[in-house]
Amino acid sequence: MTLDEFERTVFQVAYSSALCGIPEIYRRTPTSETVRVPLVKGGFVDAFFNAETGTMAFAYIRQDQRVFGADNTGGWHLHPFENPAEHRRLTKEMTFVDFILAIERHYANQGV
Repeated sequence: MTLDEFERTVFQVAYSSALCGIPEIYRRTPTSETVRVPLVKGGFVDAFFNAETGTMAFAYIRQDQRVFGADNTGGWHLHPFENPAEHRRLTKEMTFVDFILAIERHYANQGV
């Protein structure tokens, strides 16, 4: 995947989700990029990709704290809503669309 492909994917997912506001490129270097996506429920999601290492990370941040996350550092794992410091191993890659859908499901289950 290239940085442009990553960026295009994040923007497409954000534009298609009622949960997401307008994404913006937060930081970009020649080999990596972070796209920040504000959420209408508050907080934001940072989506990070390093094309050189293949590292990907998604973090939902509220009040300066990660409340949910997923990344592939050391293999794909999840930082669940119940305990964001925990690492739950995943059996497959979590895509950005999967990450946003998980947040949408969380809010639907909470009745918010």
